[in-house]
Amino acid sequence: MAAAGEQRGREYLERHRIPELLHSLGALLLYHRPERPREFLIQVLESVKAGKLGEGKYPCLMDDSNLTAMFEMMDVAGQGYITSAQYKEALKTLGLSTEGLHSEDDATITLDTFKEEANKKMLESWAIY
Repeated sequence: MAAAGEQRGREYLERHRIPELLHSLGALLLYHRPERPREFLIQVLESVKAGKLGEGKYPCLMDDSNLTAMFEMMDVAGQGYITSAQYKEALKTLGLSTEGLHSEDDATITLDTFKEEANKKMLESWAIY
């Protein structure tokens, strides 16, 4: 009986993507370290709601300068591109989905593409709530 309730609880959490939401909220808390964490979380959730309604922007952990720095760390030779595998690992590191990526293993990703796609994935990650 307890196992069935536990299973229903897991299904509920998965269906509503609660672990991913808590991970994102926790990451924002650690990044910003606000003096008033509860109020900060309320503001974040309100901005998610506003973003969903098209009345504002979703909260973002990484801005363009952070994404550029991340790209440059992967492009150690300064070639102006990274590999598809590096791109996928970067998305995973950011806690973003790699679903729907259609790039071949030998494809190269430029900085502009990296920033554009990472930003799109970040927006998608909030839009599900």
